[in-house]
Amino acid sequence: MTHEDYLEAMVMLGADATNSVRAVDVAEKMGVSKASVSKAVGVLKQKGFVDQPYYGDITLTDDGVAYGNKVFERHRALTMFLNKALGIELKTAEEEACKMEHAISDASFEKWMAFIDALELD
Repeated sequence: MTHEDYLEAMVMLGADATNSVRAVDVAEKMGVSKASVSKAVGVLKQKGFVDQPYYGDITLTDDGVAYGNKVFERHRALTMFLNKALGIELKTAEEEACKMEHAISDASFEKWMAFIDALELD
């Protein structure tokens, strides 16, 4: 799991600068321990992506919201393309999109999204 995966999970759970999520919910969504979430939150706090009072709920900073949404959008778009355009089974498309979302550059993703938009897969 990358720290991006934790941000993405928090966004998917509805976290933003005003809505918080519980570490236990992040752990459950990701299939990891609360200790793993605590470690990741510590790193994300240092990077300025999340806020969490001592043993409190987690909220995203503005930077965390922006970055988490970016990762989530990449995941969603990649999954849709793999599943709908290429016919890859949804579970496999989800798993592979998760790997791809971390490797693609911003410039390549923008060009790829323009291509997808032209296909009208939504």
